[in-house]
Amino acid sequence: MTTIRRFCCNDLLRFTSVNLDHLTETFNMSFYMTYLARWPDYFHVAEAPGNRIMGYIMGKVEGQGECWHGHVTAVTVAPEYRRQQLAKKLMNLLEDISDNIDKAYFVDLFVRASNTPAIKMYEKLGYVIYRRVLRYYSGEEDGLDMRKALSRDVEKKSIIPLKRPITPDELEYD
Repeated sequence: MTTIRRFCCNDLLRFTSVNLDHLTETFNMSFYMTYLARWPDYFHVAEAPGNRIMGYIMGKVEGQGECWHGHVTAVTVAPEYRRQQLAKKLMNLLEDISDNIDKAYFVDLFVRASNTPAIKMYEKLGYVIYRRVLRYYSGEEDGLDMRKALSRDVEKKSIIPLKRPITPDELEYD
């Protein structure tokens, strides 16, 4: 049985195998610690029996006014645990927190333009491509900014796609 719980400091020493996927962005320890300290409600782990980490989601809440939103910084599931809807469960958890606790207007995420399986999964979860960010990943590959409107955005203004691509320096938030 899978347990989804808040990420804790000890997990930082146990989740390396989940990050081995070449499409998973990895960060330094201080980056993870910052998220754990500032946005603990947005950092969860899926754990298998025997305490094996199956996947995790890390995010935050940011913005102002109608741009107040939840952000998925990373979501990943170890290859041996994929196709069990773990990513969907983790995404739903972050969306629920953004919607019901932080009263955000939308949730957004960035995904490599070449990561077709992830894009299709996000679309099945209700995300739309809001805009393309040129050379977002290491100055080489474009990223897609995908968004899903939450209940506070009654008119769904947050997901009206931009007509032109942008560059990373035009992004509103880091």
